[in-house]
Amino acid sequence: MTTSRAGTPRERARAQTMDEIVRIGREHLAVHGAAALSLRAVARDLGVVSSAVYRYVKNRDELLTLLLVSGYDELGDAVDAAMAEVPEDDHRARFMTLGRAVRTWALAEPATYALLFGSPVPGYAAPDERTSVPGTRVPTAMLRVAAGAMSAGRLSVPEQPGEVSPALAEGLQGIRDQIGLDLPDAYLARGVLVWTSLFGRVSFEVFGQFGRDSFGDPAGLFELHLATLADELGLRSADQPHSSAPDLKD
Repeated sequence: MTTSRAGTPRERARAQTMDEIVRIGREHLAVHGAAALSLRAVARDLGVVSSAVYRYVKNRDELLTLLLVSGYDELGDAVDAAMAEVPEDDHRARFMTLGRAVRTWALAEPATYALLFGSPVPGYAAPDERTSVPGTRVPTAMLRVAAGAMSAGRLSVPEQPGEVSPALAEGLQGIRDQIGLDLPDAYLARGVLVWTSLFGRVSFEVFGQFGRDSFGDPAGLFELHLATLADELGLRSADQPHSSAPDLKD
């Protein structure tokens, strides 16, 4: 996370110090893990007395929140940059690119990925008001790809797999309200399944769950999985014919 350099010299100096705190925090995260993060240790590597660092970050939980937001934004930026190279009307390729960008970033930043998507840190609860927007950038980008495909008649909307309970319907409506996309319940539910499957697959590889050789070709296995998820999401390839846009009502 790189903070803005606008403002007074004092504000710029503070922003630079905050950047250094996040950088050192991520280094400690990689070496010691989230549960062992210490502001005193960060202050030592920053070259200041421990009391000085508390003027910037009040406690360990605040540091964890900064690292979460930094990680979510960095992942979101990586996905956005990769997708910017793919034509807007090639929806399946955009989804595939999104998935590859997630995997590439996760393998390059396993410690931060573990903080974002691994086991919860004991005694820490992420504040929704600071983490929910950056934390949903990637799934929102995925659903926007699907919404674009739907508008273009290149989305096969799945049949609703079963009855949607009132509580689930309310939750799905919350997703609609948050991302501003009028996708039907059946599709939103399918999108959640694809999203969790994508990150579950990446987590298996990042955390070594496949074993030492990862089936001999982890990248090849990922491509097969990604293509299956694109099919599950209902995304047609660019050379498949258009169909009329489906009714967006539930």
